[in-house]
Amino acid sequence: MDSAILHFISPPIPYFVDCGYAYYGVGDSHIERNCIQVFDLIVVRKGMLSIGENGCSWEINEGEGFILLPDGHHYGDVPCTTDTEIIWIHFQTFGSWQICCDMNECLGKQMELIEEHKKLAYLHHADVSSIFIPKHMKLSPKALEVLETFFQQENEPQSLRNWKRQASFQLFLQHLDREFASPMNDTAIRIADRIELFIRQNYASDITNSVLQEKMNYHPNYLAKAMLKVYGMTPITYLQYYRLEQSKRLLLQTPLSIARIAEEVGFQHVSYYSALFSKKEGLSPTGFRRKFALKR
Repeated sequence: MDSAILHFISPPIPYFVDCGYAYYGVGDSHIERNCIQVFDLIVVRKGMLSIGENGCSWEINEGEGFILLPDGHHYGDVPCTTDTEIIWIHFQTFGSWQICCDMNECLGKQMELIEEHKKLAYLHHADVSSIFIPKHMKLSPKALEVLETFFQQENEPQSLRNWKRQASFQLFLQHLDREFASPMNDTAIRIADRIELFIRQNYASDITNSVLQEKMNYHPNYLAKAMLKVYGMTPITYLQYYRLEQSKRLLLQTPLSIARIAEEVGFQHVSYYSALFSKKEGLSPTGFRRKFALKR
């Protein structure tokens, strides 16, 4: 099913807000609303719901899901022609997200979105990852089974029920993300993930294109194309990026000197490390530490 893709960055993972059932008889339509400030996931359990958003129309059939945007204009496009039952789930996220036409656009904008997310979510030194959810989707039996758990805790105390629903929602998102990503997992994505894992596990070592060629058994040009497609940068540029991100951890969490930090994350020359850091962050490593770390 071709669909636009909602691209979230985590942590934090998009969080559950509320859920419920809704019923539509023949001739009924979805209510008209504007900018409800939460994502609205609609899953049709029975029948068919015709819905509009910002001038576009969709038919959501039995077993399908659809996500309405928090800043959109929503309305019933055509009255129901059969009795229809839906599950609705409201959720929200903290930080950055975007909607893209296809996976290529998502991957092309991924690093830009990650950098924006880190600033908005105050994740100056945290590892983050992408979550890809289609706007209009066919749900697997397993995903539908997880959905039903949202309504199996009605006799639980409120505090316990809310915890369980958060856990169920995260499991549900995990199913959607994995089911969507599996067909997209072509050779380039698999290779890029192997490179990323190798860099993450060995970033303090001397990693060159020759080393990557030996470990991955592919020509450096092919490795570069794979990383550019998935991460928007070459392996060596990603290595520099990852080293700088790890240095932020040490700047904020340890009293190590700038020279020692440069050495710990794999830079042979502290002057080169400081220049790269300043170019990326707009301030020196020392300035970054002064801005975010309190002196004891």
